[in-house]
Amino acid sequence: MSYIESLQEAIKRLHGCDAEYLESVPIHEVFKGQTVWNGTVEVFSIEGHPKAKRCYAWSHKEGEGDNDTCFVTVLEIPPVDSPKTAVQASIVNAVRKLN
Repeated sequence: MSYIESLQEAIKRLHGCDAEYLESVPIHEVFKGQTVWNGTVEVFSIEGHPKAKRCYAWSHKEGEGDNDTCFVTVLEIPPVDSPKTAVQASIVNAVRKLN
């Protein structure tokens, strides 16, 4: 299964929507002069969600094993309106979970 197919499967599993790949967008997020996120966000159009028409997705490793890949999916629901704001929302969510 390709990377894009894996993300589409994650979107289907997490949000119950079929996803069609649209584009890849590089994002470099900096806070107080330090890189807090640097990667590529995959953009998908989605069908079947009552509020969102797009979903932003990416993955990252959370360990050393082959099964330690974490998939992140963020629906395009305000205030999220772009790949950049999807990353920002994900960062804020991660920080909230730590506190």
